[in-house]
Amino acid sequence: MMYRIFFFLLLFAGPGFQPGISQALSGAIRLNQTGYYPNAPKIAIIAAETQGGFYLTTPGLKKKVFRGRLKGPQVSSLSGRETWVADFSAFRKTGKYLLVVPGLGHSYPFEIKPEVHAEVARAALKSFYFQRMSTSLPEKYAGKWHRPFSHPDTNVLVHASAASPERPAGTRIQTPGGWYDAGDYNKYIVNSGITVGALLALYEDFPDYFKKLEINIPESGNGVPDLLDELHWNLRWMLTMQDPYDGGAYHKCTTASFEGFVKPEEARAQRYVVQKSTQASLDFAAVMAQSARVYREFDAELPGFADTCLAAARRAWAWAQANPRAIYDQAKLNEQFDPDINTGAYGGQGLADEFIWAAAELYITSGEEAYWQAIGLFPEAPLSLQNWGDVRNMAYMSLLRHENRLGPVAKERMPALKSRFTGFADGLIRNTENQAYLAPMENDPENYEWGSTAVCANQGIVLIYAYGLTADKKYLDYALANLDYLLGRNATGYSFITGYGGKTPMHPHHRPSESDGVEEPVPGLIAGGPNPAQQDKCPTYPSKWPDESYTDDVCSYASNEIAINWNAAFVYLVFAMDILRGE
Repeated sequence: MMYRIFFFLLLFAGPGFQPGISQALSGAIRLNQTGYYPNAPKIAIIAAETQGGFYLTTPGLKKKVFRGRLKGPQVSSLSGRETWVADFSAFRKTGKYLLVVPGLGHSYPFEIKPEVHAEVARAALKSFYFQRMSTSLPEKYAGKWHRPFSHPDTNVLVHASAASPERPAGTRIQTPGGWYDAGDYNKYIVNSGITVGALLALYEDFPDYFKKLEINIPESGNGVPDLLDELHWNLRWMLTMQDPYDGGAYHKCTTASFEGFVKPEEARAQRYVVQKSTQASLDFAAVMAQSARVYREFDAELPGFADTCLAAARRAWAWAQANPRAIYDQAKLNEQFDPDINTGAYGGQGLADEFIWAAAELYITSGEEAYWQAIGLFPEAPLSLQNWGDVRNMAYMSLLRHENRLGPVAKERMPALKSRFTGFADGLIRNTENQAYLAPMENDPENYEWGSTAVCANQGIVLIYAYGLTADKKYLDYALANLDYLLGRNATGYSFITGYGGKTPMHPHHRPSESDGVEEPVPGLIAGGPNPAQQDKCPTYPSKWPDESYTDDVCSYASNEIAINWNAAFVYLVFAMDILRGE
């Protein structure tokens, strides 16, 4: 026995090896806990003072397959902490592995193989099924997270802020379907807008891939791609949120206050549709116009749906033009109307970006120059990352995607847009090589806001588009670095996707997961991520440094909630990487 122990120690001996110290799991070894593509960069970060070498081994520490030298230190611009780099990009053999730093320990297990992210990508897309409302989730499709029918939304009241002559306050309407927006049980048109827009963009960019993908939902096999079936569930709800008398879109369907952490089927508080807003109507118009052209191919399977979407988009656009300053201001609304509404506001003062997005999508779908000429599509303001409050980039990515559909006047503007877009992407990656975890996400402390993981994923989407414009693989490598960051190569050591990785969120701020009696949360959800503002005042945050300010605690809605728009950005990034780099 002593001989075998001595032989084991010798097997892993190397620079920095300390006899007598076993190789246990070390949380200081930060890497993509899902894995790596054979022919892509493979980087791990060591968040502990060390020097010398590292090894790759097969599971159980049975066979050493690669060795390398650590490089560093790198110094975090966010916390000042030092890290060391383990680069094993030269190792390309498929299999399951651990990374060992002698004297420190070994990593969580990971794989090297083509399309290594396929499983987590499918789970992240399937997570939208788990957010469905006005339906049951049978065990056949939902596994141990199955649940009974909840939130029929067939008895929704028109709130006084949304009253009109045709629908006075207290009118009962039906607005079933859709997805729970986040960890709560409400539905918001603004956030559904960017969510659906991102997922439709994913389909438009890679249609052949998604025509073959099935994720085990009730509609699988119906002749419509599962991605579009899932979107159809939410789009049908969105259509019910358009006032049939004037075309404006209600801002949200909500309870007056957030419900407690009860099971979905036990949440029975009165629900309302609240104020028609310009922001909601324009986001609605944009995704309906986009849907009209995507679903046109499936007229046989979904008769009339594309036509319905385009007609709804036109009416919402007309309403927004007639009501260009119907701002959703929840504080002012509560001063005027009862009951007070205290759920997610998703408000916004500047509406130029929404007008740009809606006009662009209507122009691309209809080909009508009037939409192109309606507004200034290219203000001088610098480009900014897409999010629910700033959707201008959604317009630009659609224009770039559909350049061949544009008229001659629009095409004249595309070279300038391409130049601005690649310049924006270059700004995102500048100085990445000097960061502690070698990810573009780290380049600006302001990236660590509410939903910082979505910032990271949306940066990746921009970089993928920059690759499409230039064919320069550096952009894909930087996008992949952000994906590695989300899946474990970060200052917290968490893979932020529930159920995928050795260290994942177990207590997300997500009412269905917290109330269902199942130990593991619904899989495939992305946690909001580090947020130094810590608005929830949860007492378990380990740090206030921007990139470390995360706690896996259900009380932490500021860092550990989930949201459909965050998941949509991750879904785009992870699928696109598997398609473009998953050789």
